[in-house]
Amino acid sequence: MTTALIALATALSYPDTRIDETVETLHGIKVADPYRWLEDDHSEETKAWVKSQNKVTQAYLSGLPQRAEIHDRTARLLDFERIGTPREFGGRWFFTYNSGLQNQSVLMTSASLGGEPELLLDPNSLSKEGTVSLADWTPSKDGKLLAWALSRGGSDWKEIRVRDVTTGKDLKDHLRWVKFSGISWLPDGSGFYYSRYDAPDDQAELTGRNENHQLWFHRIGTPQSADRLVYRRVDHPTWGFYGGVTDDGSYLVIHVSDGTSTKNRSFYQKLGDKTDGDIVELLNEADAAYRFLGNVGSRFFYRTNLDAPRYRVIAIDIENPGREHWEEIIPQSDENLDEVSLVGGHLVCSYLKDARSVIRVHDLNGKHVRDVDLPGLGSAGGFRGRLDDTHTFYGFSSFTDPGAIHRYELATGKSELWRKPDIDFDGSGYVTKQVFIPSKDGTKVPAFIVHRKGIELDGSHRTLLYGYGGFNIPVTPGFSVSRAVWLERGGVFVLACIRGGGEYGKEWHESAIRLKKQNSYDDFIAIAEWLTENGYTSPKKLAIQGGSNGGLLVGACMTQRPELFGACLPAVGVMDLLRFHKFTIGWAWKRDYGDPENPEEFANLLKISPYHNLKPSVRYPATLVTTADHDDRVVPAHSFKFAARLQACQPPDGPPVLIRIDTSAGHGAGTALDKVIDLAADQWAFLEDSLKD
Repeated sequence: MTTALIALATALSYPDTRIDETVETLHGIKVADPYRWLEDDHSEETKAWVKSQNKVTQAYLSGLPQRAEIHDRTARLLDFERIGTPREFGGRWFFTYNSGLQNQSVLMTSASLGGEPELLLDPNSLSKEGTVSLADWTPSKDGKLLAWALSRGGSDWKEIRVRDVTTGKDLKDHLRWVKFSGISWLPDGSGFYYSRYDAPDDQAELTGRNENHQLWFHRIGTPQSADRLVYRRVDHPTWGFYGGVTDDGSYLVIHVSDGTSTKNRSFYQKLGDKTDGDIVELLNEADAAYRFLGNVGSRFFYRTNLDAPRYRVIAIDIENPGREHWEEIIPQSDENLDEVSLVGGHLVCSYLKDARSVIRVHDLNGKHVRDVDLPGLGSAGGFRGRLDDTHTFYGFSSFTDPGAIHRYELATGKSELWRKPDIDFDGSGYVTKQVFIPSKDGTKVPAFIVHRKGIELDGSHRTLLYGYGGFNIPVTPGFSVSRAVWLERGGVFVLACIRGGGEYGKEWHESAIRLKKQNSYDDFIAIAEWLTENGYTSPKKLAIQGGSNGGLLVGACMTQRPELFGACLPAVGVMDLLRFHKFTIGWAWKRDYGDPENPEEFANLLKISPYHNLKPSVRYPATLVTTADHDDRVVPAHSFKFAARLQACQPPDGPPVLIRIDTSAGHGAGTALDKVIDLAADQWAFLEDSLKD
């Protein structure tokens, strides 16, 4: 028997998974949950199950003949210098850097933009496995101190420390239980604002509900126990707080969120030398999205979708804040206004035109100054800075071009190349095109298709369809090393910009939430059908991929249309839509998914929940479920339960359905590079084997 056949036989001999008798009556309906015991990540039984599943999965994947080749090519392609967008504080420059195959990027500093950089902080030295990441970093305004946050094993929990930039030594400051937080310094460098939760119970650190967020101020040189509570709302335990000090140091602006709702509040506090003012609830109706951009004196600029589903820019004079006095600075346009930066006396507006970047520059009265010339169809980002800056930096990339960082002169509009990576990939042999595909209800849904030039549309090509479709988050063109490897090996890549995302603003998002969530899945399925009907691929050659909300997308589509796909890669997915709200920050997702406690929304969730819609003896596509033990955003129990039920339902002669559970990794951010390479090799090898003739 060949190695591959031995691996296949091993893979199909799944570990025994206990089935219990858990049944709940929810809104008059009996719902079985036979694998609920897998929610207990501390139990020895769950740990044994994880170990046995990983043993089977790794035996299968290691036996795939193409895996080593894919792994080596991915590693070689990633072995290039990567430099982050530089930021200046007190005349000193800071930027991230990776020499190529470092597990974590390091933080560098230099006395001038073209000066010799020095290593300031190396997170690789904090763990042998490279599983401690630099999650955030913010220098003081004078560049003398650095507040930096670390994450262990990919968890959303952060620890903040403070480093002396001159000596490279950390001070005694050490803050814990920080989550969903920024770091914002006072101008004099005496301290900073941050957000945190109360310390969780030992057994609930990675699974317990995250409620009662709080905004705190930490003064340098003092213990966390001496920190000052700035704002909390015990009467609103689901509110979250992010505090930012304005560039002029005059105000603390507090962004107040409620779950994942796009509607928010915005408060401010006048900062004084000795005494701070009261907190003023400037925008307290939560009637729209309000993103604070910056201020010029008492004139506060906001990006908002109030009366503008594709967003606009307004100004509010806080000395005369009545709505009748608000100014419209930049009106809504035909494109979605995705981001705005107030930098160098200009408003730099990043629009999405059918999910690709268009950059327009305006003055502070809204007059259009110019557009930024971009190299092609892709995504631009950056344009950060302060009100008195004369220039800024931005990056641009596409599916086949890793892009570059450009320096942009705000007065003249001149762009010049600052850094361009030297990577062993030639994108000239590939073509990218955008198509608009009718969904089930006739809505035109955009998709980008990338492949080698000159392919014959005969249905023979391995095709990977990727989507997300949630939380008002757009998916846009961008470079990925792993996708470059997929393209090099003859694959077609398709990016689906489905409803539920943020590609076209509020209406696009809200057309696929709660009772309308099925629209996301209809869009994705329609694109899959179009790809087969138009000769790009065939069902046996078509794979689908998504992570987090995209993992839910994959789970929903494969349970609804198993015959349409040859392979599936659901990653860190929300697979149990009846219990997602019971763990960590899951309660915040009700705005998109619906509330299981609401009878009508419960009925809809039951129809689309991947875990609950797996059926015995249905032949499901080859599936590699992926998750990680430190994922405290979407707890791994979702994937555990889904994989267990999928294995129980799959016929004995069906394709492999496996789960890969990473250790010392989380939802994705901060994952060690060697783990990223291993995962890509496993996924692409699994797909190539599953989609072969």
